[in-house]
Amino acid sequence: MPLNKHKHIDLSRYIALGDSITSGYTDGALFYEGQVHSFATLLAEQFKLVGGGDFKQPFIKSNSVGVGFYGNSRIILKKVGSVEMPSYIAPQGDLSVFSENIFESEGPFNNLSVPSAKLISMVLSGIGNPQNGVGNYNPFFTRIASNPLTSSILSDALALHPTFFTLFIGNNDVLTFASSGGTMDSITPIEGDVGIGFHKSLDALVSLLTEEGAEGAIANLGDITTVPYFTVIPYDGLILNQSQANQLTIKYKDFGLQFHEGRNAFVINDSTTDRQSIRQIKKGELLILEIQLDPYKDKYLTAEIPIPKKYMLTHIEIANVQKAIASYNECIEYVAKEKKIAFVDVHAFTKTFREEITFDESSLFARYDENSIFSFDGLHLNSLGQAFLANIFIKAINKRYASEIPLVSISNYKRI
Repeated sequence: MPLNKHKHIDLSRYIALGDSITSGYTDGALFYEGQVHSFATLLAEQFKLVGGGDFKQPFIKSNSVGVGFYGNSRIILKKVGSVEMPSYIAPQGDLSVFSENIFESEGPFNNLSVPSAKLISMVLSGIGNPQNGVGNYNPFFTRIASNPLTSSILSDALALHPTFFTLFIGNNDVLTFASSGGTMDSITPIEGDVGIGFHKSLDALVSLLTEEGAEGAIANLGDITTVPYFTVIPYDGLILNQSQANQLTIKYKDFGLQFHEGRNAFVINDSTTDRQSIRQIKKGELLILEIQLDPYKDKYLTAEIPIPKKYMLTHIEIANVQKAIASYNECIEYVAKEKKIAFVDVHAFTKTFREEITFDESSLFARYDENSIFSFDGLHLNSLGQAFLANIFIKAINKRYASEIPLVSISNYKRI
């Protein structure tokens, strides 16, 4: 007999909608073990304890090296001498993942979360259509769509007539811009029609999900500029002896840069600067952790070559990112109240993050705390982090619907 005695919450057809985090993307790629430990999977397991139904996922083969946004494999730590260095497990990712649509053989799917999806893309038909050309379709959705040529993520979700849904989306509406150092894409505006503006797109999405009576939970967005991906490498992590300082002062004399023994600010090539492009990074500006996987990392982090703009965010860009997140979160909370669904405060969760990935200035690589909740990419959660996130959702759902869904046992999860 189900434990859930609250008839107003029906968990029999649970649909998870979101982006890479909800899909289980971790260590820089989507792969089987990450999918198994996604917070949506953990929620579905807890829902079953109170009458929830089956939860079908578009699993990648368990022996796959995984595939990331850029066709890369997943990241692991490789020991070189006495130092553990993050490195891709294979020269390229498992591109066979994108070679066929698996909807007919394995679908329909309850986890319709799509890596790199934006909120505004969820309502658009044909975003899985390869005929749109590279950069204009999402191959992760092509793989699982009921009809890649015409389906939208939302239409495939509605076709299952969900009784309950979770929605954690909007990160990529600002993250694609931020993770490229402001060199790619643009921040989704808050205003604009459905498929263009954040507010109307979110309202349309939630309205369609709830109009047949489905209940749900919607999460706001964390401050992405506080996650390790943007905070691990300090602006002044260039450690020099006097001889090295003298050499760099001579090297960059035409740009007016001076160096000294001890800690120095890294040298960057800031293409957004009007006066000159090569300068030293300022306190409060951010370097992106992905630089440690670049083949020229050693040259960048010793100032032999200025760090490219794609690996840093300026003060203005950071302010624009934070302003967008604040406006998105106001919108998300408003829609949650208006539609009377559970509101999950992920933003507050991100404020509790402790320093758990640190930069080793001698090896020029990050060091990872074994109890970290972040994976090796410094951006996505590992299994422990996903378990914490699942419990945040459960607490919000129990509070809103007076349900008694058991919490996930955190002790069962460690880093992948």
